[in-house]
Amino acid sequence: MDYEEILMFKIAYYYYFEEMTQQNIAERLSISRIKVIKLLEKARQKGIIQFHLRKNPEFYLQYEQHLIKKFGLIDVFVVPAPNDQSKTNTNLAKAASLYINGRLKDDDLINVGYGDTSSHLLNNLATMAVKPISCVSLTGGVSYYLPDTRSNVFNANLHLIPAPLLASSPEMAQAIRDEATINEIFQMASIASLTVVGIGGLHENSTIFKTGTLTTNDMLYLKTHGAVGDILSHFIDKDGKLIQTDIEDRLISMPLETLKSFKTVIGVAAGEHKISAIKGALRGHYCNILITDANTAQKLLEESDD
Repeated sequence: MDYEEILMFKIAYYYYFEEMTQQNIAERLSISRIKVIKLLEKARQKGIIQFHLRKNPEFYLQYEQHLIKKFGLIDVFVVPAPNDQSKTNTNLAKAASLYINGRLKDDDLINVGYGDTSSHLLNNLATMAVKPISCVSLTGGVSYYLPDTRSNVFNANLHLIPAPLLASSPEMAQAIRDEATINEIFQMASIASLTVVGIGGLHENSTIFKTGTLTTNDMLYLKTHGAVGDILSHFIDKDGKLIQTDIEDRLISMPLETLKSFKTVIGVAAGEHKISAIKGALRGHYCNILITDANTAQKLLEESDD
């Protein structure tokens, strides 16, 4: 099943089951009303729309609708969980790049966050794009925004923060934030059409620990302060509240309050070790679209809100 057919299922569900107008569907999915009309007609021709909506267990429409209602989201895109859990980030990044590429318009500016999933996603987007896409980094740590050396095509213009993710001291971090070039990048981020961020769990395999930016002792320290995970390397508790530590003071990253002000923020994350972090991010309203896999979606719906 290709991406267009997945989109047909979603449009048909919204139109016939949720009784949404074509214009409302277009706004929710960030596509034109004309495209909604064409895909509805194509869905009829392909037999997706019959006397009832053909069940689609592979992509879990019910999960998506329940998560939208539970967390007050604009949209949710659930993909199958891989048999090999080591491929979770790679598979999720592919799905997210398809989702985003289908919504991009000419001259759109995209904000991209730090992390392994975001790095894969950016490379996928830049490889599949017909025209160059323009991306703005939301954190320091340049290497995660650069092209994969295996990519033959990297159709992207990158606007990067020329700084480390974590400065050596709060004073150094403030001096970097005050630089005109850094402020120019942050100003560009404010006019982007959409933002995509990963959500990291407090786990030794999380990017910020795996790369050695933070240590195991830092992880234990953060846990004692109630941290469950991070967004843009800002650590949050189970309710999405920012954990204020000396690590936060040394961070070169878009503030979470600024992230909340962006119109369209797509959170991309999956995995059992990220459940608490994803729930915290959703409770904190840091993203209004979620892309995840079926196992994670089920866990998010099953677990209590305590």
